Amino acid sequence: MKNFRIIARLDIKLESLIKGVQMEGWRKVGDPIIFAQKYALEGADELVFADVVASLYGRNTLYDIVKSVASKVFIPMTIGGGVRNLDDVKKLLSCGADKVSINTGVSNKPELIDEIAQNFGSQACVVAVDTIFRDGDWFVMTDNGRNHTGRRAIEWVEEISKRGAGEILLTAIHKEGLGKGMDMELIAAVCERVSIPVIAGGGVGDLTHFEHLLDNSRASAVALAQALHWNKLKIADLRSKLMSRGYFVRPLSDEKEKEL
Repeated sequence: MKNFRIIARLDIKLESLIKGVQMEGWRKVGDPIIFAQKYALEGADELVFADVVASLYGRNTLYDIVKSVASKVFIPMTIGGGVRNLDDVKKLLSCGADKVSINTGVSNKPELIDEIAQNFGSQACVVAVDTIFRDGDWFVMTDNGRNHTGRRAIEWVEEISKRGAGEILLTAIHKEGLGKGMDMELIAAVCERVSIPVIAGGGVGDLTHFEHLLDNSRASAVALAQALHWNKLKIADLRSKLMSRGYFVRPLSDEKEKEL
């Protein structure tokens, strides 16, 4: 049976769940712990947390949030933001994270991917690839979309895969937060170049965008934020769509299914 994961993404700034458009103009959404519990109960397969100012201030502030969520939900959690060395990885994993997401840290030091894979296993290493489309190509951005690396995204994902990353969290910044559809050409190009799972993010606004992703890419998962936060999509509807297409869907209790 085919497998496809529904992942809720929660961007955090100063302990608040926030959401922007193209990684700018952040709006406060609410308490990240409450939203994390809600999405887990509704049937999300995983949660991704990102401290959006961690690289700017050189620290991750999510430890207490991770500990609290880990005590309340029992689905995998990926935590990112400000990870620069193995000690940062170890601390996040010890707080309850199952995986660590890294962007700026590995852009500055690509060999950190090798080190994480060797010390914690590839499954613990998720590399976030935030891209913009410019001059006919996709380029990698760091520091939550603030800095241009000059790297071409397709070349970078190939290096990531070879170094031992377990997954790629791919976000098209030029589509992110708009809810007008994903950059399917980018997603397909990345999936063709790597054999590791690709989590596609940036642009899902309705069920047709989700179906388009299923029909036109080899992505292993979708990361959703604004569509869930603003109630444009329900996880129950995504689960139903997957079931109708013969995908495996994580069972919920009968009582919870009736509520949803």
